[in-house]
Amino acid sequence: MERIGFGQVEPNHLSAQRTAQIYAQLPAKSDIDILENGQYVKYDYAAGVVDFTGAGEWMMVFNEVKLYDDAWRETYKDFAMRKENYTKGSDTITHNGVGPLKGQMVPRVIKTNIGDIYTTNCLKAANTDGKATVTMETYAIGDKLVPNAQGFLEKKSTPAATDMVWQVVKIYTLADGQDAVKVMRIA
Repeated sequence: MERIGFGQVEPNHLSAQRTAQIYAQLPAKSDIDILENGQYVKYDYAAGVVDFTGAGEWMMVFNEVKLYDDAWRETYKDFAMRKENYTKGSDTITHNGVGPLKGQMVPRVIKTNIGDIYTTNCLKAANTDGKATVTMETYAIGDKLVPNAQGFLEKKSTPAATDMVWQVVKIYTLADGQDAVKVMRIA
C-alpha cells in the first residue's frame, strides 16, 4: 500500500466526539517538526508537552483541517501541523512553567476507547509534504496494529499486555480514493 501526502482520518465511530475527551492545551515538544492526523502522541501534562515518550496512554492527533494556501491545496492529504508554519507568539503565555509558547504547535488530540472505529492511511511512517509518497505495509483483516516510537500504527503480531491495540477490520479507501484500512480498538 502507498499513500500520497499526509495521514488522513475518517471518523466512523470515535467516542471522543461524544464524551468530549478532547485535549488541546499542551504544545508539541520542541523536537517534533510535523504532526499528522492519525498519528499518536502522549499527552504529558506533568512535563507540559505532547511527546512520544511521556507517561499515560497514546492519544490520536485529530486536528481541524485548515488550509490557507492557494486553491491547489484543498484536501485532507495536504494538511499536517508543521513547526515551520507557526509564527512567533506571546512571550508571556506559559503552561506549568513551560514556555514561553512562541511559535509552538498545540495539537488537538483525542482519547480513544475500546470499540472506537475509524478509517486511516496514517500508518507505519511519517511524510514530509502533501505531495510525497509513503510506502506502507500490506495489511490483512485481523492484523493487529500498535503505535510505534514515532506514533504511527504499525503491525505487531504479538502485542504486549500494556499495548493499545487496533485491529484491521476492513481493507478500504478514503474519500480521495487512496488505500486505507478501517480499524477498531480492541485493547
